[in-house]
Amino acid sequence: MLRAKLSVVCAWSLAGTALLLAGCSSTPEDKTAAWSPNKIYAEAKDELSSGGYDKAVTLLEKLEGRAAGTPLAQQAQLDKAYAHYKAGEAAQAIATLDRFMKLHPASPALDYALYLKGVINFNDDLGMFSSITRQDLAERDQKAAKESFESFKELVTRFPASRYAPDASLRMTYIVNSLAQYEVHVARYYFERGAYVAAINRAQIAVSDYQGVPAVEEALFIIVKSYDALGMNQLRDDAKRVLEKNYPQTEYLTRGFRVKSDPWWKVW
Repeated sequence: MLRAKLSVVCAWSLAGTALLLAGCSSTPEDKTAAWSPNKIYAEAKDELSSGGYDKAVTLLEKLEGRAAGTPLAQQAQLDKAYAHYKAGEAAQAIATLDRFMKLHPASPALDYALYLKGVINFNDDLGMFSSITRQDLAERDQKAAKESFESFKELVTRFPASRYAPDASLRMTYIVNSLAQYEVHVARYYFERGAYVAAINRAQIAVSDYQGVPAVEEALFIIVKSYDALGMNQLRDDAKRVLEKNYPQTEYLTRGFRVKSDPWWKVW
């Protein structure tokens, strides 16, 4: 009887071992196991070029491990961030760049890392219907715009000779006006709904905090119109004089609010 029980136990053990071995044999083979780091990188670049971003990320992660401590591993991190960005995974892309900058603060590619982080935030969440709604950056939450500005600012400050600095400077100029236009957008929203005091307060933020940008012209016009609606003629006339002095060719006083045109960032 004991021998029979032992036979059953052995049979189950052998069956379990067979199943385990069968399970192991079904594990996908790593086709990159015998590849050199350069081969992995070449394949990853091919995937990037053809739009296979998920496959590129997988290959680049393998490359990071295989080439750890080398410039190629650093390049893999940057390319992985770019692959995440192109795949629409902004959070993963920025996390990858932050990790890169923390681990390699003296990298010669740090300017590119800052530039890419700025671009990701610059284009963050435009939305698939932005071309239909004609949504400008000024109409979205400004957190990403501010973070984008900080990345570009650090780039042009620390690396003024960088090949990415001229474009970063242009984007910074746009972001500043975007932040001002955001205040104007809110002010106009309040004005159109009859909340004239709130409209004046938001327009004045644009005037005081973002001097010299194009959005200030409309901000001053909103102030003029709001004081007029409130019957505060002296303040209305004062604001009108400031508008005419700073923008002698202004068309707001004769044509009113303008219809929006396509924002320049759509060229990217």
